[in-house]
Amino acid sequence: MTKQWVYGFGGGESAGDASMKALLGGKGANLAEMAKLGLPVPPGFTITTEVCTEFYANKRNYPAELAAQVDAAMATLEKKSGKGFGNASNPLLVSVRSGSRASMPGMMDTVLNLGLNDETVEGLAKLSGDARFAYDSYRRFIQMYSDVVLELEHGEFEDILGSQKELQGYSSDTEMTADDWKTLWGAVGAVFASWMNDRAIFYRKHNNIPESWGTAVNVQAMVFGNMGETSATGVAFTRDPSTGAKKFYGEFLINAQGEDVVAGIRTPKALTKVSREEMKETGQSLEEAMPQVFAELERTYQKLEAHYRDMQDLEFTVERGTLYMLQTRNGKRTAKAALKIAVDMVGEGLITKDEAVLRVDAAALDQLLHPTIAPGYKRDIICKGLPASPGAAVGIVVFDPDEAERLNADRKKVIVGREETSPEDIHGMHAAEGILTTRGGMTSHAAVVARGMGRPCVSGAGDVRINMKAGEFSAVGRVIRAGETITVDGSSGEVLFGAASMVEPELTGDFAKVMEWADGVRRMKVRANADTPKDADVAVKFGAEGIGLCRTEHMFFDAQRIASVRKMIVAETVSARIKALDELFPHQRADFVGIFKAMGGRPVTIRFLDPPLHEFLPHSEEDIAEVAPSLGVSADWLAGRVKALAESNPMLGFRGCRLAIVYPEIYEMQARAVFEAACDVAEQGAAPIPEIMIPFVITKRNSRS
Repeated sequence: MTKQWVYGFGGGESAGDASMKALLGGKGANLAEMAKLGLPVPPGFTITTEVCTEFYANKRNYPAELAAQVDAAMATLEKKSGKGFGNASNPLLVSVRSGSRASMPGMMDTVLNLGLNDETVEGLAKLSGDARFAYDSYRRFIQMYSDVVLELEHGEFEDILGSQKELQGYSSDTEMTADDWKTLWGAVGAVFASWMNDRAIFYRKHNNIPESWGTAVNVQAMVFGNMGETSATGVAFTRDPSTGAKKFYGEFLINAQGEDVVAGIRTPKALTKVSREEMKETGQSLEEAMPQVFAELERTYQKLEAHYRDMQDLEFTVERGTLYMLQTRNGKRTAKAALKIAVDMVGEGLITKDEAVLRVDAAALDQLLHPTIAPGYKRDIICKGLPASPGAAVGIVVFDPDEAERLNADRKKVIVGREETSPEDIHGMHAAEGILTTRGGMTSHAAVVARGMGRPCVSGAGDVRINMKAGEFSAVGRVIRAGETITVDGSSGEVLFGAASMVEPELTGDFAKVMEWADGVRRMKVRANADTPKDADVAVKFGAEGIGLCRTEHMFFDAQRIASVRKMIVAETVSARIKALDELFPHQRADFVGIFKAMGGRPVTIRFLDPPLHEFLPHSEEDIAEVAPSLGVSADWLAGRVKALAESNPMLGFRGCRLAIVYPEIYEMQARAVFEAACDVAEQGAAPIPEIMIPFVITKRNSRS
């Protein structure tokens, strides 16, 4: 039995529906579904994602049956549209677009107006009665096809257009004009090939979209939003994707094609009169310019949202007063909007509470647990790095950790900028509101420590150059001097000039309601990571039922404690090591008292000292020379000690329980601090539940071995 590779839609029938997203891609499945709902969808057909899989599995060759199925689908499309592909007097023009099962906006290629050539453009001019429109459409096709399929430089066309004032005389001495079927297959191949372009690969990697899914290709009869003042194109959301407010939201352009809206070539206008007035726009909204079209669009969006039971992202075109729907999909939204939409839709009876909980991306909620930049704030972006630790912070930029600590003592908020941080910088990091580094990744020292401290961090900002001597950093031609105010957004990786407007996190309103619903259905208890009494207090306020990991090494990085840790490391006798640990003991004990009090009888899993000792020591010659006198050793001796403790693979080296075997006094001090703190808190009426984790221990040793 011949496998079906092509599915038609529109014109009164559809071979697919919304449930077939894996096979038809999101766009193809939703076009088929809209057609089944009786909405005005231009007819077309979808070449399935399975063809994409075959395409790459067979050295970019198509299945043998595909060509005949495409021929048949095109014949059906000609019949539905009443036009002929390649017919000079009544030409059928098509768009060729991608459509993965997961939305990948702008990542893959598109070709519009396919079917135009030197003969059919004249037929289009006569049919439309508008030669300017016809030849502009031809120009768009030549430019897009040359870019997407023939891979010619886009700039060459801009140069030509800069000097070309007349409509006539477009040169088309390329293979695209010789055979419309050849150009069609060229476009189909280019769309499949774009599944593996660099931007698509990058997008898939960062959004966890499997390469094996492939993309479908949608071939659809063209409708034109650029046929004069009664034509338009636009995009719309059935609710505000930033706030979740229940209002029709979007933009449109009169006498334009879809790429004009998304490319920023022209400034689009608001759909509704209310939005236009709020944005203080001149001119008319779609509601005012085309009231009948707007009314039909409004009925359509209401029907689609009720059908899909989710906020929809729509694309539409108006051709000479007639509305056509080109796409619908579940719209992307902020975490705040996702919560509001979910709660509102439960109230409207569209979804259940369980469905509302599943609608909210758990990872996105992390945005709401940290101070964030206020929605709508106009960002003056200096540079961008990696979003290493979430949240946002404002402060004056400094490049010296000691200076950061001094300014913090004077109640000034600072952002520490470094090429990369080290344990020497920990006091400055602790004093800072946020951290910026030019090197390092998501697991760098700066990133890991910042997350542990709850400090926003942007790491690996490669465009930044720090000049310590001049007290400034530069990025993409801009110079920011020490003492100037910047904002770091650890959720987006952006560094902004000036003090951004901030929003503090609150577990209230829609957030609290969704969490309450989640509590009602979950089976798993949730603990938090917390290393300080302050962290423990925040964890309880957010509903944590205990601490799942308290990393004691983070307690040691404090400026008052790291000196004692280093004394312990350089000690050459047990008594000297115990003396250094005795200095640490009251700090460690006080931390546990504060944590147990904050947790109020909830369990606390405490991991004893885990990292290799070299992480606590200075590494640069300058830092070693500065620290050595405070430890009572020479710089050369300390440098030798640092070298001796260096780990080629610190993940598997001298750390965890191995430290305790060689230096049992470390864990003896920590155990005493935990148990004495627990006894103190218990005497005050609480019931602490400490749970000790010995790192790198896997099983209980058999007593017979």
